[in-house]
Amino acid sequence: MYDVIIIGAGIIGTFIGRELSKYRLKIALLDKENDIANGTTKANTAIIHAGYDAKEGSNMAKYNVKGNKMFDRVCEELGIDFKRIGSLVLAFNDEDINTLNELYNRGIKNGVTGLEILDRKQTLDLEPNINGDVKVALYAPTCGIIDPWNLAIALAENAIENGMDLFLRTKVHNILRKNDVYTIYAGEKTFEGKYIINCSGLYADKISAMVENPKYELSPRRGQYFILDKKEGKLFNSVIFQCPSKMGKGVVVTPTIHGNVIIGPNAEDIDDREGYETTYLGLNEVKEKANMTSRKINFNETIKLFSGIRAEPSTGDFIIKESENTRGFINVAGIKSPGLSSAPAIAEEVVKIVNKLEGGLKSNLNFNPNRKKIINFEKLSDHQKNEIIKSNFKYGNIVCRCENVTEGEIVDCINRNAGATTVDGVKKRVRPGSGRCQGGFCLPKVMEILARELNCEIDEVLKNNKGSYILTGRTTKGDNYEDL
Repeated sequence: MYDVIIIGAGIIGTFIGRELSKYRLKIALLDKENDIANGTTKANTAIIHAGYDAKEGSNMAKYNVKGNKMFDRVCEELGIDFKRIGSLVLAFNDEDINTLNELYNRGIKNGVTGLEILDRKQTLDLEPNINGDVKVALYAPTCGIIDPWNLAIALAENAIENGMDLFLRTKVHNILRKNDVYTIYAGEKTFEGKYIINCSGLYADKISAMVENPKYELSPRRGQYFILDKKEGKLFNSVIFQCPSKMGKGVVVTPTIHGNVIIGPNAEDIDDREGYETTYLGLNEVKEKANMTSRKINFNETIKLFSGIRAEPSTGDFIIKESENTRGFINVAGIKSPGLSSAPAIAEEVVKIVNKLEGGLKSNLNFNPNRKKIINFEKLSDHQKNEIIKSNFKYGNIVCRCENVTEGEIVDCINRNAGATTVDGVKKRVRPGSGRCQGGFCLPKVMEILARELNCEIDEVLKNNKGSYILTGRTTKGDNYEDL
């Protein structure tokens, strides 16, 4: 029997799993998908917000500001790239200026440090490629950029190294409670645990309804994005926002941690919680709004379009608390933006709840905060590259020319304790297929490596989720797949 069962392996579930692994607890992390971070975590703007936007006194404000301060240490321990590049909110008219003043005052009340109102010259000195009609801007130096899906994977890896069990492809379909023990029925598996932490993203209200009548509802809100080629990556220096509205923070233009430019999202309320398609109207809306930020954005350099869906809670705020009616069932729901920024602080709060339920937690004296080291071949010096190749020739074989990813890196990401099992899983971890050709050249080789390392046939390799086969069978009678 488990002490704690976490449902949902996105950024919230993995942060909670890692935080709980600091204590002597038996922990299971369950997710219905083929991989970690396959939901909202893999499809967002990848920003660590400063914390001036959320209403003062709200959970969003409280955990955003606290969480923002925690990323430097966590990312250093886990070997995840994180850069504080600062953010600007642009004002083009008197109404925008009033909004900026409100954001500034709110940020001060929320405890955000370093906020400044910049005049037009200061703003253009910082970002010369934005719209010259800008009047003033709110500058927040603590804003940062990150790779959220790789962070979630790193958190899970580290938690597993410290004793947590991970179960993917494990969709929960019923939960029963008897004699203070929860029984979770998930596929053909059954789990028993003392406490359940429900952080299942868009489906948190559905999971909650298996235990009680939930006091909240979630509705899906879709946002669509452009990714531009790395040749456009130096166009902007900061995360650049427009003034927010009731639908969110508006279209953002920002460098990414990997050197691209990401633009989006729009905001549209939809009915389908799996409605991840992109649309002409949605993308055109993003493009038109982004052109207000800068007239120098070259959308002809787009290499990827995608959409993400966030869970809009009926409460208007994060839900982080034990059920009032069912002891030991903890809801962590409605975690929309700034959920990523708030995640480490949310995890600490959940540990406090479990600590109270347990009457005190005992530390895991063997806890190691550091993730097993990853070799990023492209970032090594020539001498380091030569030494690595001498020890493992696979690092001398470039598989993805766009991103300079080696066979050694792909093999490593497959064979880790939360390793990749799909093409998209490899892409999330070490980026083959993320460049301008989007896998046009490296996909067959990635599939070949997956089949070899997972000891399966190449036509069994999936792109991402169940049933997403890339090959359907042989086209010749050859003895091996070189004849395809």
